[in-house]
Amino acid sequence: MNELMEQNPLLLLFVVASIGYFIGNIRVKGISLGVAAVLFTGLIFGALNTDLTIPSIITNLGLVLFVYSIGLKSGPAFFKSYKNNGLRDFTFIVAMLLFSGLVAGGLFFMMDISAAMITGAYAGSTTNTPALAAVIDYINSLHDQNPAMLNDAVLGYSFSYPMGVLGSIVVILIMEKLLKIDYQKEKHSLRKTFPLDKNLASITVEITNEKVVGKQIRDLLKKYRWEVVFGRMAQQETVALTNYNTTFTLGDRIMVVGSEDELKKITEDIGRKVENDLDHDRTEFDVRRIFVSNPKVVGRTIASLQIDKKFNAIITRIRRGDAEMLVNGDTILELGDRLRFVAHREDLKMLSTYFGDSYKASSKINLFTFGIGIGLGLILGSIEINISPAFSFKLGLAGGPLLVGLILGALRRTGPIVWSLPYSSNTTLQQMGLILLLAGIGVSAGHSFVASFNSDAIWVFIASVAISMVTAMAMIFIGYKYIKMPFTLLMGLVSNQPAILDFATDRSDSMVPEIGYTMIFPIAMILKIVIAQALLVALL
Repeated sequence: MNELMEQNPLLLLFVVASIGYFIGNIRVKGISLGVAAVLFTGLIFGALNTDLTIPSIITNLGLVLFVYSIGLKSGPAFFKSYKNNGLRDFTFIVAMLLFSGLVAGGLFFMMDISAAMITGAYAGSTTNTPALAAVIDYINSLHDQNPAMLNDAVLGYSFSYPMGVLGSIVVILIMEKLLKIDYQKEKHSLRKTFPLDKNLASITVEITNEKVVGKQIRDLLKKYRWEVVFGRMAQQETVALTNYNTTFTLGDRIMVVGSEDELKKITEDIGRKVENDLDHDRTEFDVRRIFVSNPKVVGRTIASLQIDKKFNAIITRIRRGDAEMLVNGDTILELGDRLRFVAHREDLKMLSTYFGDSYKASSKINLFTFGIGIGLGLILGSIEINISPAFSFKLGLAGGPLLVGLILGALRRTGPIVWSLPYSSNTTLQQMGLILLLAGIGVSAGHSFVASFNSDAIWVFIASVAISMVTAMAMIFIGYKYIKMPFTLLMGLVSNQPAILDFATDRSDSMVPEIGYTMIFPIAMILKIVIAQALLVALL
């Protein structure tokens, strides 16, 4: 079997991926490794047989697919987050990254290991390969080139990389217990900030409060700040759809959609809940979910489509992936969204045609825009950025596609070109890219893990664990207690490697860690390169 896998890297890839995925789904006391188990499975295979290899192009392909799809998905929330708390978040992230460099420097003076080795351990424990590449480039540029220094840097990186992944995962588990994190409670509190599932429900409310009688819905929404959508309204024997100009009279029965808390609030403000639920009334209007598959409406706001002028219809909610959200005029449509309409039957047919309503079409990847986006990212990543004659860096295969993905994801479309991916396709690409990446890294790191095991290994192990765990603990504790950042966002900030991010996302059952990951990655990519070289220069 070993000989077969030596000769067939694709077989090795899928054996590692399948075994790792199986192990990752095993839960012990509610905890599982998730896709990160693919990395550790690869480590075992690589350590047991150093002749096993997975071509680097497969690993690189996985990295590019993962970071680009993450960027497309997180772009809107990324820029919104920095717009709201830009200076605070940027200052905190930079301070924590500098702190990680100080920790590495402190360990150098405490341990009997070389400057090159502690710098390599820093790059590995922060899982930043470009930082190692920059250090190697600097060592090669020295007049008195020292092969031993080069070997020390590579040894420190190789041995510390797996520890950097495992250390952050352990810290997340420790800190969630120490800080007594309730993921569901935090998820509920973040619904107004991030596009999360709102657990929507619908009720029928009878108007009994005279204070809301005769006033338009637009004015009532501004005054009471309700986060709800109004549907059908029954006035005496007539049932009609509401709009912003609709006014209430005593005894009206109106359909309201929102979260449980918001429904309770609006019931107290306007009247009382009644059992005569309009949701089951199909005499005048019908209800249907329609898929968004028409590229012409993707990336546009609901308000810009002027649906109320073209059709006698209301969108009561939108389902994106597993999350259900309320719709307002500023909601931007994406491929694969499922819109819940209330309309006349003849209008529903026209709405179906207008929005596309094709599950097959809404799941396809536009290879033209996908290829252009990744191509632009690879070009950006290959550009050498010169800061001084002695220092330059590249964003590389990770930074370039991620930055382009973030920008295009936030734009969604430019003219007739739609950049965003359907939710289902994006999720599949993320998972496939991550598995290719982790399997390749695991097998390669397994080779180095065995080769680098010597008398210095124990010190590199201690240093890498200390750098990754101390930095992650400090970031989570300070960020949560003093900066008042959500724990789930901080999980993404300490996820310096895709395996950690996947673990954090699975653990929190939320997309917020992905937003934290995209917030820190571009800054960390550049700053860690600077810190690694500065660390080596300062300690030599």
